[in-house]
Amino acid sequence: MELLQSMRLFARLAELGSFTKAAESLDIGRPQVTRYIQELETSLGVRLFQRTTRKVALTAEGERFYERVQEILAGIAAATSMFDRSGATLTGRLRVDIPSAFAQMKFINSLKEFTVCYPSINMVLGVTDRAVDLIGEGVDCALRIGDLPDSTLIARPVAMATMVTCAAPGYLNEHGEPKTLDDLASHRGVNFLSGQSNRTLPWHFSVKGRDRSFVPDAGITVTESNAYVQCGVSGFGIIQAPGIAVAEHLESRGLVEILKPYRPAPRPVSLLYPSRTHLAPQVQAFIEWLQERFPYLHSDWLEL
Repeated sequence: MELLQSMRLFARLAELGSFTKAAESLDIGRPQVTRYIQELETSLGVRLFQRTTRKVALTAEGERFYERVQEILAGIAAATSMFDRSGATLTGRLRVDIPSAFAQMKFINSLKEFTVCYPSINMVLGVTDRAVDLIGEGVDCALRIGDLPDSTLIARPVAMATMVTCAAPGYLNEHGEPKTLDDLASHRGVNFLSGQSNRTLPWHFSVKGRDRSFVPDAGITVTESNAYVQCGVSGFGIIQAPGIAVAEHLESRGLVEILKPYRPAPRPVSLLYPSRTHLAPQVQAFIEWLQERFPYLHSDWLEL
């Protein structure tokens, strides 16, 4: 059992490249990680990691050992859960990152269903709109909306998010409702500064099947999705947001959809994770659960 624990510690350290991050991800002390790794290297008679003050990297021998350890751990996980469909045998830490637009009650409630199915998995939920270094920050998987930059990450599409252009009734009463895209020139908007590109995101509209972009004249620029929506509700100006982020306000009439004939094409929703192979069992379970459950979340504002 101690050898198995050492292998798990070794694999986590190889993935995160930091003794501190590996210890935090496994909820154990850093000295314990150091001791286990030193004992493992002594028993194998090889050095598995090159250590500097800033980084921990696998040696050539460590790379070879890591490949075998991943196979062994995957095999053990499959063997120990082959007769159990309840999820009770799946354990470990699962760190998931979602955009602020998804931090809504219905989605959070659905995550509770996952924890009920897998009670021994310790989920750590991050909420951010910035670019996340999955490997460097120890994040197992992340949901993202929109087109993604080229990377070595695996991106698995799970749905399409409807984009809605809307404004507060008070704003529309004061400034009038735009009926055409040309009318937007005389209106105020709320701009969103992307945490992925650090650039203002343009609005998009569909005109006779063609995409047309527009950057509004804005009195305020926001960097977080929920604050962006609240600026719209407060009457700062027009916003364009994923329907999942504004559904509650549209239902309560805190926001009113405008320019519906020009509603843009839906934007992809993708699940990102570092590797297609040797996924930890809890990560694989979450991916499968999300793909099964996601179509039923906010069905009015998500399309498959």
